[in-house]
Amino acid sequence: MRIQLITPEPLRFNNGNKITAVRWARILRKLGHRVVIGQNYNGKSCDLLVALHARRSHGSIQKFHALHPHLPLIVVLTGTDLYRDIQTDRDAQRSLDLATRLVVLQKLALAELPERLHSKTRVIYQSAESHKAQTLPAKSFKICVIGHLREEKDPLRTAMAVRRLPATSTIEVLHVGRALDDALAKQAQAEAASNPRYRWVGELPYWMTRRVLARSHLLVITSRMEGSSNVLSEAIASSVPVIVSKIPGLMGTLGKGYPGYFPVGDTAELTRLLLKAESHRPFYRSLQRRCARLASLVHPQREIASWKLLLRELQ
Repeated sequence: MRIQLITPEPLRFNNGNKITAVRWARILRKLGHRVVIGQNYNGKSCDLLVALHARRSHGSIQKFHALHPHLPLIVVLTGTDLYRDIQTDRDAQRSLDLATRLVVLQKLALAELPERLHSKTRVIYQSAESHKAQTLPAKSFKICVIGHLREEKDPLRTAMAVRRLPATSTIEVLHVGRALDDALAKQAQAEAASNPRYRWVGELPYWMTRRVLARSHLLVITSRMEGSSNVLSEAIASSVPVIVSKIPGLMGTLGKGYPGYFPVGDTAELTRLLLKAESHRPFYRSLQRRCARLASLVHPQREIASWKLLLRELQ
């Protein structure tokens, strides 16, 4: 098939949508299809449109459906789609109706959709290549935060949490991510200047970011809203345990009983969990074991098989 894959962000930006789009293009080509990635549907003939983001890609979705009403159309729902836009935005709601299939990235996403849409919705977990385990530093407890600075990510929560640690703690935080908000950039710079445990290095190349992750004892995700998380899949694939905010977009992958959750925005509870991960070996091991059990969920072959099955439905 000739497939156009639409992602609303420019491909020069190294964000979650780009990582997902590039990985899916690779998968679809491996399955024998011709794939073009773009920000907007170009009007040219193709056999299938795959559009990330119901609201932001609505123009492309509507145009493709108007020109080719009998061809299959897959709409992939992001965090802002699921947990904000489809509740109130007419364009996002219309995209749901126009789609032949909807794709969500974790099982709890189904709870956000009207029951009438469940039959055409498929769950495809995001995969990641495994990275060889790294030798971790013994003199400090390395924590990484990987995410761009924008409000939905609550990006400085970890920095605030480590301010409260006792002097005996060896925790150090390295934050990787581009500033998408000038005010947050200034706050991150001020925090790094005043907080010796926190360092913000801005955006790094993807291979370098994966290396930072593999050399960390722990990944922290503090998001207020996620559809799923590429970096969570990458952490699981790299055998790096996680502490995350208790939101459906992360619980849908980790499971409801995961021991490393903290309430959104709860700095004191995050501080407690970070210290416990550093100082209480049984707790840290429990995080490792729970993440290790999920390795098959994020294995690339599972994602390839999911796409193969979905495309077979549409042929």
